[in-house]
Amino acid sequence: MDTQAPRGFLTPELSRTLNALGLLAIGVVLLFAFYDQLVGGELPCPLCILQRAGFVGVGLGLALNLRFGPRPSHYAIAILSAMAGGVISTRQVLLHIVPGSGTFGADFLGLHFYSWALVLFIVIAAGCAVLLLFDRQFAPGTARYRLGGLALAAFALIALLALGNGVSTVLECAGGLCPDNPTTYQLLEEAPDAPPSTP
Repeated sequence: MDTQAPRGFLTPELSRTLNALGLLAIGVVLLFAFYDQLVGGELPCPLCILQRAGFVGVGLGLALNLRFGPRPSHYAIAILSAMAGGVISTRQVLLHIVPGSGTFGADFLGLHFYSWALVLFIVIAAGCAVLLLFDRQFAPGTARYRLGGLALAAFALIALLALGNGVSTVLECAGGLCPDNPTTYQLLEEAPDAPPSTP
């Protein structure tokens, strides 16, 4: 029986660094979307909200790798989240691909956010699949996984953005169905005055 440790350049430490950078990248994507929502005034549509949830799911898989060490199951969470987000992004791209159907939101570098989301989800799924090819990162070790500065910054950013997006979704959708083309936060709207009752 061969008890030699797997060979390869992707050590657990390098894997954790790559996961921290990936988590920060996911945070930047969510931060950009949240900035566009708060500063640009473009409220996310229901499919946009689901795409954000897909990015948070990817972030969860990467965060688990940082906290508990790299594991195939954590990469699976990231890949499945990216696949779900990719399906949702594809749905939105197909909704707006027909000439004359219009688009949703502003574009960035010539593509709308949902198109960029599709590209990113494909890159994420492919990147995680490639990382799964390197067995050395999964070698059992006795080291406890402590979060360094980069990992802590990534954790804090994702946690704050996930919470912020959750709160804004509740405000926008008022705990019910989200409007197809949102323009206001439903929970922040003033309720119309009730008509006076007649005897």
